[in-house]
Order: sequence, then structure tokens, then C-alpha cells
Amino acid sequence: MNGHTPGEPVNMNAGKSNRPQAIETEMKSPAQTVIIHHTALRNCDSISQLAHIQHMHMQERGFDDIGYNFLISGDGMVYEGRGWGIVGAHAKEHNFNSVGIAFMGNFNDEMPSSASLSALLRLLHIGVLHGHVRPNVVLVGHRDVAKTECPGEYLYALLPKLRDQLQNQ
Repeated sequence: MNGHTPGEPVNMNAGKSNRPQAIETEMKSPAQTVIIHHTALRNCDSISQLAHIQHMHMQERGFDDIGYNFLISGDGMVYEGRGWGIVGAHAKEHNFNSVGIAFMGNFNDEMPSSASLSALLRLLHIGVLHGHVRPNVVLVGHRDVAKTECPGEYLYALLPKLRDQLQNQ
């Protein structure tokens, strides 16, 4: 065991290759929506891949940092991107009232692991307990708010089941 509590985010500063370029904007209230994404990358379960994602977001997309608030790997590790209470850059026109959580991998090609799905539910439970997410949070896929295939067919198909599990926590 690595000493990490399941569902608690791992601070990503160890894996980030660059420090954020601008001052982070704080959210004004708890998130009312959680937007689920996928990174659409293969073999995306390591700190080096997180550094690659950060580089893409900062250098290619012009973001201040990784756009997502959190990322979840296939083994259920939760990595902090922008973290709780910070406005993300993951879904235009929806960033100020949402948390963006990216599953690491391409879920047009594969099913997300049960460990990653469980980690999402634990993370959201923690977010509600700490007042970062509203108890009646709405869980949507990126494709529900933008013209995209994200979060992939297989992950998107699981969102209704995840919504039910969230309501019953």
C-alpha cells in the first residue's frame, strides 16, 4: 500500500512539470454540476502522463494549468489538477459552476475500471462533506454541454448508473 487514502486526491505538484502561470480563480459557491471527461489517451496511468497532459493544456491550448479539477487513473488513484474550489478550464461556459473530472484513458475503446468508478464516487462524497459540491449535484458528460464525443461511449453509458449511486450514498 502506498499510504494514500482511497478517494483522497494526490497532490499533483510532484508530477507537474510547470507551475501555474496565472492566479487561480476561486469558485464563488459549491459546484452544482460535475462534468465527466476522458483524456482520450492510451496507457494514461502515470505521473509522466499527467505531466504530458499538463504540457498539452498549457502549451497547446493556452491554459494556465491542467484544465481539469481532478483526474482518475485506472487503478483508482485520484490526482489533483486544479483541485476543489478553483475554476477549471474543461467545458466552455460551464467552468464557473462545475467541477471537471477526467478519467485517464480512451473510453471509446475500453470500459473504465471498477476502481476508477468507485474512486469517483468516493471523491464526490468527500466533495459534498467538505462543502465543495452541492449534495444534489448534477452529473453530466462533457458531450451534454459541448459538441464532443467526450467522455467516450463506454464511460458515458455508465453515467445513469453513477447518478443513481450518487443519489443513494
